[in-house]
Amino acid sequence: MSTLTTAPRSRWAILAVILVADVLDLLDATITNVAAPTIARDLHGGEALIQWLGAGYALALGVLLVVGGRLGDKYGRRRLFLIGLTGFTVASAACGLAVSPESIIVARLLQGAFGALLIPQGFGILGSVFPREEIGKAFSAFGPTLGLSAVAGPIIAGFLIDADLFGLGWRPMFLINILLGGAAIIAAARLLPRDDGDPAVSVDGVGSGLLGAAMLGLLYGLTGASHDWIAIAAGLVFFALFWRRQVTAKSPLIQPSLLKNRGFTSGLILGLVFFAAVSGLLYVLSLFMQNALGYTPTQAALGLAPIAAGIVIASIASYQLIAKLGRTLILVGLLLTLAGTGWLLTLAPTTGGWVLALPVLVVGLGMGTCFGTIYDVTIGDIEPTEAGSASGSLAAVQQLANGIGAAAVTTVYFHTAPAMTSSLLVVVAVVLVSCALVWLLPRNAQPQHH
Repeated sequence: MSTLTTAPRSRWAILAVILVADVLDLLDATITNVAAPTIARDLHGGEALIQWLGAGYALALGVLLVVGGRLGDKYGRRRLFLIGLTGFTVASAACGLAVSPESIIVARLLQGAFGALLIPQGFGILGSVFPREEIGKAFSAFGPTLGLSAVAGPIIAGFLIDADLFGLGWRPMFLINILLGGAAIIAAARLLPRDDGDPAVSVDGVGSGLLGAAMLGLLYGLTGASHDWIAIAAGLVFFALFWRRQVTAKSPLIQPSLLKNRGFTSGLILGLVFFAAVSGLLYVLSLFMQNALGYTPTQAALGLAPIAAGIVIASIASYQLIAKLGRTLILVGLLLTLAGTGWLLTLAPTTGGWVLALPVLVVGLGMGTCFGTIYDVTIGDIEPTEAGSASGSLAAVQQLANGIGAAAVTTVYFHTAPAMTSSLLVVVAVVLVSCALVWLLPRNAQPQHH
């Protein structure tokens, strides 16, 4: 597709459609942070349902994200975008109408799976309609928009649950996607450029299956009262087989040259452990506010609001500083996250109210500093031909980390005492490990061409 065939106004309209789809995905990935206790109570699901509401979505999305990108290359991005958005909207309706723990978990898995078909198409579509000199400006809209959406989800969920629209409780936060998704489907069908894809592209089904088995084993083993060490061990074995498959397969999901790049693999591991830690932290903060402090969903949502403010402030500041500071900026973000979590550690076991707002803001500043910069620095010394595989891998790792973090940190919260102290100590330990990994990353981010 040539950028010459797309008028400037249409380009920005296409960007808006893709951003709306990504925002829908992120809102639904995070609304259960606040809503999980209410849903579990209503559907009589207990602690396991609280954990799987977030982990199941992230599992399906993360496992299938790279495959979704390949399917778009093969069958056409517009087609996969529309299939993903339609399926996501239908799965959202199924979540809103769920009558049992099993039905909502299946619906969440379907939401994640269709999200994985939807999300990877956006960057490819934008790359085909924006000229090179404008693509940076288009991509720069993603960081703050998605960072804010990730924290807006719980806040919106809190207000909707307490508003109890039409006596439906938590259900409208899923059912509203029928309207939003429907409008986005109509806009996408009218605006997105047609493309036929490339039938020669091959998709590594074996690699996808191994990754799926690895993540299912790890998450199943981490979730629940008695840790299933056999499931965790099986997950690690499947993960080793997946890694081996990437080196030997004819068309691997991740290019082997990337796996041999120390800076990139260090960034992948850093991204995995950091995103797992902070997603778990957000989940247990919400649980602590509602279960221990007796907050309503709205109060819990407002309690998390300073994180949103911190993410937006830090995302904007980081965009200005990354060229000068490179990987040092990631260390600054990690240290801010560490400081905020340590501060919470001194307060949270006994204290509630506005006293928590400042440390929560500091955590948000740390998260916002790391969100965009980890990616930019990790791909700092890769070849242009590896960019697609690299960005898909990093996005998938972030989603998988969300699932692992939600499962692991909430398991610590539910099954150790004192719950909040133990959870925060786990987060502190993981962020300290992340600090050590920073020095293995490329020194600088990719030069910005815009």
